[in-house]
Amino acid sequence: IRLNQEVPDITFRRKNGGGLNFQSSVPQTKGLDRDVCTRLLKEFRISSADIFLRGDYDIDQFIDVVNGDCIYLPALYVMNKIDQLTIEELDIIDQMPYHVPISGYHRWNMDDLMEEIWDALKMMRIYTKPKGQIPDYDEPVVLHAVKPTVEDFCNRLHRGLIKTFHYAWVWGSSVKHQPQRVGKQHVLHDEDVVQIVKKV
Repeated sequence: IRLNQEVPDITFRRKNGGGLNFQSSVPQTKGLDRDVCTRLLKEFRISSADIFLRGDYDIDQFIDVVNGDCIYLPALYVMNKIDQLTIEELDIIDQMPYHVPISGYHRWNMDDLMEEIWDALKMMRIYTKPKGQIPDYDEPVVLHAVKPTVEDFCNRLHRGLIKTFHYAWVWGSSVKHQPQRVGKQHVLHDEDVVQIVKKV
């Protein structure tokens, strides 16, 4: 498991023959070259493969790609009991990435913790608006996709809704006009308001 790391953009394909085909689109400054890859692949008993590197990577990242069993997960470290620390220690902790200092006893910094969780999980709140009524801001539809579309929103509400979908009215930062008529491929932003219009 690799925490808070990006998946290496390395293409690795085994072949039955033909030797090692090594290509890199950027200069490798971390020690990963054709000779190193050849020696590493011999340990895995692989003599023929295609390797294409689209970034500057080290040996451990290449081994993770060859193994194919590495999982990349986001992580957030929550540090409790900040009420017992000095200001200087809090300044040091505040500079560390992926850390949120809180005090569970005094309920300090809980709002920042919630915001960090929302940002780390890339969750979005989309509000529904029934026709002729005000939007329902109490219970948003939570979408986990990076770029959720109106189709993802419909599938989150009900799987059969997209079959009768005609168009949608959207209010929010994802549209130029308030409201704007959109199709099912329109990409939604956080805290947009959506009204679905079905086929008659």
